[in-house]
Amino acid sequence: MKIIKNIFGAIWAAWGLVSFTVTLLIIIIPVCITFLIKEPQGTETFRQITKVWMNVWLFLIGSPLKVIGEKNFEKGKNYVVVSNHNSLMDVPVTTPYVPGANKTIGKTSFAKTPVFGWVYKRGTVLVDRNSEESRRKSFDDMKTALSQGLHMVIYAEGTRNRTADPLKSFHDGAFKLAVSAKKEIIPTLIFNTKKVLPINKSFYLWPHSLEMHFLPPVSSENMTSKELRETVFKIMWDYYLKNSK
Repeated sequence: MKIIKNIFGAIWAAWGLVSFTVTLLIIIIPVCITFLIKEPQGTETFRQITKVWMNVWLFLIGSPLKVIGEKNFEKGKNYVVVSNHNSLMDVPVTTPYVPGANKTIGKTSFAKTPVFGWVYKRGTVLVDRNSEESRRKSFDDMKTALSQGLHMVIYAEGTRNRTADPLKSFHDGAFKLAVSAKKEIIPTLIFNTKKVLPINKSFYLWPHSLEMHFLPPVSSENMTSKELRETVFKIMWDYYLKNSK
């Protein structure tokens, strides 16, 4: 049974790769045009294009996404959105389904991927983690994005969670940003991406429904970044335990 499942997973991964590439080529020109649109409308137009793309692609691979808690985003406000990170599958689904124009922070290496790199770069504040100068610049770039009215989406664990725990320990960056910019944090949990694209398999894709849950905002007012980090971590840990299936 395990062998049959692995064979199907490999075949489905090939289908996923082909369908991803074909649909990417369809939307690449509209995405490139959004570089010419003034912010925040340019990024919002980009988000809407990629949401249509992801709706189609997730349907094609049998992994529809259900979003819960969009009402926690108050109209006219922008937030630091702190998400968990279990799989590479998190990357294409995060930006399209955060309500409103947003950018994520991500590695410069992904931006070098042919064609997809253009899409990735359009929705991302890039950082080279091996460069102190790049990390400082990325912090300033994230503050600029917030000042333009964009949400800033950050995987607080830094890298994918390879442990059996609900979350890895959080880095400080998202919380320093929220305190510095005086922004509230929206804790966000993505479920089941690890089942669709497992971290321990090299060429494998499995159809499974996905969920993204946005929790009520957490104020950064009168809190240190450490206090904020610990508060948000506990909220997300407890929620994951209660709602994971």
